[in-house]
Amino acid sequence: MNISRTAIMMALIAGPALAAEPDDLTLPQGFHATVVAEGLGPVRHLTVRDNGDIYLSTGRGVARDGGEGIIAVHLGPGHRADRIEHFGVVDGGTGIAMWHGALYAASPSRIYRFAFHGNALLPNSEPTVIVDNIAKSKQSNHGIAIDKKGDLFVTDDGTDNICTASNNSNEVMPAGLKPCPDLGIRAGIWRFAAGKPDQSFANGEHVATGIRDMTALTLASDGALYAFMHGRDSTAKQFPNLIKASDDDQIADEMAMVAKGADFGWPYSYYDGARKIQLVSPEYGGDGKQQAIGNIVTPVLTFQSKRAAPVDMVAYEGKNFPAQYRGGFFIALHGNGGQKIDGGQTGHNVVFVPRGADGKIGAPVVFADGFAGPPKLDSKGRPVIRYRPVGLAVGADGALYVAESVQGRLWRIAYGE
Repeated sequence: MNISRTAIMMALIAGPALAAEPDDLTLPQGFHATVVAEGLGPVRHLTVRDNGDIYLSTGRGVARDGGEGIIAVHLGPGHRADRIEHFGVVDGGTGIAMWHGALYAASPSRIYRFAFHGNALLPNSEPTVIVDNIAKSKQSNHGIAIDKKGDLFVTDDGTDNICTASNNSNEVMPAGLKPCPDLGIRAGIWRFAAGKPDQSFANGEHVATGIRDMTALTLASDGALYAFMHGRDSTAKQFPNLIKASDDDQIADEMAMVAKGADFGWPYSYYDGARKIQLVSPEYGGDGKQQAIGNIVTPVLTFQSKRAAPVDMVAYEGKNFPAQYRGGFFIALHGNGGQKIDGGQTGHNVVFVPRGADGKIGAPVVFADGFAGPPKLDSKGRPVIRYRPVGLAVGADGALYVAESVQGRLWRIAYGE
C-alpha cells in the first residue's frame, strides 16, 4: 500500500483542537489531552498494564539509597492519578515493559521482572533477575522491547561519543581505535528469553552492532523490530579542518528496521541525512566526502540538524485513534529542535510516522506540540524548555500516554473524549 502524503496530512493535521488543551499543547482536531500526574521527578520510559495502572522508570542513578526506583500510578475518575507509589531501587536504566502480566525494568547492569498478585498496584515480592552483568556503557541507559514470542531485546550503548584511546572527549583530531573494543561487547542490541531467569548478558544473542546511543525501540504488529539511534556529536569541533558546522548539522539520528546481523556503522562511519549517504568517520580517515562501504543498514527515516534526540518510540495498535494511525509509530523527541517537518520543527514534541501494510514508512508529522512553552531565555541567554517528552506508551483503551523529564509531568491523549 502506497502512503499518500497529502492524504496523511489532511487526515492527521486537520487543524488544532477547538478546546484549549492543558499546558497549551496543540493536537490534531478531535484529540484531547488530560494531565494524569505531575511532579514525578526525573522520569524516563513508561508502560501501561492491562488494568490501566502505569509504571515509569526513573533516572537518578543505580540502585542506591534514596533513589526514585519505579513509580506506580493508579488512575481514578477522569483518568487522573489518585495513588502514586515508589517501589524498589531499579532506576537509571530507562527501559520498562509489561509482558504476560509481569513488569520488566532495566537498571544500568540488569533487567528485572516484577510479579503482581491480582490487580495489586505494587509487586508481591522481590524482583527476579532476568539478565545480569550488562556491559557498562557511557549513559547506562537500556531500551527494552518484548515481542509476542517472549523475545526480550535489550540495547547497550558505546562507551563514548566516538571510539578513541583518549579520555578527552573534546580532543581535536583524535585517532580512532580499530578494531573498536566496544563492538561485540556493547554498542548493540541483544536478545534474551523474557521468561528465563539468571541469563548472563555475555551469553545473549547479538542481534545488531555499530550503535552509539539508543533507547528508542519498538515492535511493529508483524513482529518487525524498529530502533532509533542518536548520531554522533561535536564532529566539526573535533575535526575543524575536515568537517564544516553545516555538515555537522546534517549528521542524522537514524531509524531503521533491525534484522539479525544489522550494523549501524558506529564508530567507523555515520549517516548524512541531507545527502542520504554513509560517510567514513574523520578519525578513520574520512574527510566529510568519502563514502563508507560495507553492509551498513539504510535508515527508513532520519532527523538531522541540532539533534531531535528520539528517546522513545511506540507502535500504535490501539482502537481509540482513527484508523490511519493504526500500525504507525509515535516518537518522543527530547532534543533541541532542528529541521522543519510538517506541523512544526523536530524536537520537544511527539511525532507520528505512518507505516503501511507493506511496511513502507511515510513522512513524519508533528502530532503533539507546545511542550517547550513560549520562547524564554535564562540569565545566561539559554533557552528555557518547560517540558521535554521522554516516554510513550499506549493503554489498553487505546489512549497515548506521554511523560516528560523536566518536571515529571504525565499526560493522556485520547480521541473523541
